[in-house]
Amino acid sequence: MPSSESEKAFVRGEAKKFWREGEYNVWFSTLSIGGILLMALTLLVVVTINGLGAFWPSKLALIKLKEGTTYLGEIEQTSRQPNSKEQRIQVKIGNRDLYSLDFKWINLDEVESITYPEEVIALEREEYGNFYGFLKEVHSPDLASGASGLEAIWGLGDQAKTNLSKLSAELRAQAEEMESIRLRRLDLAYKNPQSPRLAGLDKTLAEMGVVFETQVSAQEQAAVESQAHYALFADAGGREKEIPLVKIHRFYYPNQMSLPAKLGHYAVRIYELFFTEPRESNTEGGLFPAIVGTVILVFTMSFVSFPLGVVAAVYMREYARKGVMVQAVRVAVNNLAGIPSIVWGIFGLAFFIYFVGGGIDAFFFPERLPTPTFGTGGVLWASSTLGLLTVPVVIVATEEALGSVPSEIRHGSLALGATQFQTLMRVVLPMSSPRIMTGFILAMSRAAGEVAPLMITGVVKLAPSLPIDLHAPFFHLERKFMHLGFHIYDVGFQSPNVEAAKPMVFVTTLLLLGVVLLMTSFSIFLRNRMKKRFTGRTF
Repeated sequence: MPSSESEKAFVRGEAKKFWREGEYNVWFSTLSIGGILLMALTLLVVVTINGLGAFWPSKLALIKLKEGTTYLGEIEQTSRQPNSKEQRIQVKIGNRDLYSLDFKWINLDEVESITYPEEVIALEREEYGNFYGFLKEVHSPDLASGASGLEAIWGLGDQAKTNLSKLSAELRAQAEEMESIRLRRLDLAYKNPQSPRLAGLDKTLAEMGVVFETQVSAQEQAAVESQAHYALFADAGGREKEIPLVKIHRFYYPNQMSLPAKLGHYAVRIYELFFTEPRESNTEGGLFPAIVGTVILVFTMSFVSFPLGVVAAVYMREYARKGVMVQAVRVAVNNLAGIPSIVWGIFGLAFFIYFVGGGIDAFFFPERLPTPTFGTGGVLWASSTLGLLTVPVVIVATEEALGSVPSEIRHGSLALGATQFQTLMRVVLPMSSPRIMTGFILAMSRAAGEVAPLMITGVVKLAPSLPIDLHAPFFHLERKFMHLGFHIYDVGFQSPNVEAAKPMVFVTTLLLLGVVLLMTSFSIFLRNRMKKRFTGRTF
């Protein structure tokens, strides 16, 4: 009994000690951090697996049902039927122009056989999504005698597409030059309506208009001639479909592909993702405009938020007299960090676009009104809005960094004869720069993922031109732009074909994570360089 009583007393003592010393808080915090890390890791794994697997070529299954219907497509997943133990499969059947849908659920108990014939062909088209079927014959006026197979006329189709692309580029260049001359004429007519140069510009525009119409006719004729190169295909049920080669982006035989062939196909798709433009309502093709728009937006935002935030923090910490006013400003800055981003978007619309942009148009471009130049959404106003949104983060981080510099170092610098400004520039800021960079990294990460303000201040579903190109002044910050975050919203929630858009949603999400990680990693590298340079330095 004594030993039993002593054990109970020991347990009671340990329990009181556990609660008195707050050890339960340590366990609770550890479990919370572990749960957060687990959820983040799970999310990252799901996005990575689905994103990396989106471009891998899958085999095409020929599924014959007991009642006689036949389907051809990729088996996407297997699951149980609702309120039943029976299994069903989801098949991507493609051929949207024939079936009006891309996916179909099939009950396994209705399936008679599933085979993988080697002769099936998969087409990636410019419109209507993929086509799965069988090649029947090819047609072309330039087809060599005795030649057969899609490979025999693929070069002719490539040549026709190259010719059409060249004509389209010439049309765009001609249209841009005509627009430039038109704007020059507007400017001249506004400044001097009686200028004799107006007649010359009118004559030039008329001549260029004739050339433009000729180019349009040539393009239309080339488009008609390109329809002569086509192939005849049949779906799993035998229904025939003629498809011009200029409408086919790529073809392959998935059931014949070896591992090296699949790896090559995968590499080409990844290249297209980074360096080509989207197609088919953004659900296919590349993301080059969205990548460029995101990077330009973040770096332009940095030129707004970083200097403004650092200067404001330096003034409040080093120069402003301590008092009620400074304390009120600090409270206001902290509260600004909690304002919903959509409110910042409305502010950007009212202040930057309507007030500042409208003023710029009225002062610098009055001849173009009522057509706005800067008085409409663009990458400049979107980045300025995000810059104001992230300024509180930079201010708070900079103030904390400045406060971390020991007062002894400041006093030592002043005692040696340095002024307050010299102490700030040569001692305080260099020592606090790594922590200031931490605030910059946090601001940049937040700005890269914001979408709501951009929807109001200039982001678009499909941008006709990039904010940066080879035409002077090279940076066109008044232009609208694409963004990876908005692309996720548009494809995932605005697409009429949700199932077909899911792979691109995962790919874009993974790419956005990659862009953010790349930019923040570069910033962290700079911060570490600064830390090594100034840690332990004698001032």
